[in-house]
Amino acid sequence: MPQTQTRLSDFMPYRMAITSNAVSGLIAGEYRSEFGLKIPEWRIMAVLGDAGPLTQRDLVRATLMDKVAVNRACKILEERGLVQRSPNEQDGRSHHLELTTAGCDLHGKIWPQAVEMYDKIFAAITPREQEKLRAILEKLLKAARAIEGDDK
Repeated sequence: MPQTQTRLSDFMPYRMAITSNAVSGLIAGEYRSEFGLKIPEWRIMAVLGDAGPLTQRDLVRATLMDKVAVNRACKILEERGLVQRSPNEQDGRSHHLELTTAGCDLHGKIWPQAVEMYDKIFAAITPREQEKLRAILEKLLKAARAIEGDDK
């Protein structure tokens, strides 16, 4: 039988959200002051840097940000010359977005800083705990996607 939550601080989704915000906020502080990027903009750059060209729909799915936030971040990145659009051969209604050379260069400067901050934060738990956490988060994400009917 599921446990009844009586306090917000015991509600696991809340705990996950504030922890995620704290970690993202620490990492974001680094690249916001030095590179002028907000969290949504860096998330788009990070995903494109990892996955290569994607459509905005793909970016919405990959980042779990809403369409408006993704669209706004993409426009800002495009205006700064960090992202470029190219036609989507499979779907003429959408475009692929990808990092420009300047975007790749900036990604290459930010990523090591993000990893360094990650290493500092995650030093609080053992490598075994990190692997367990990774597996648990994957299970929870899969369960959430299955509930919403999108378990791809």
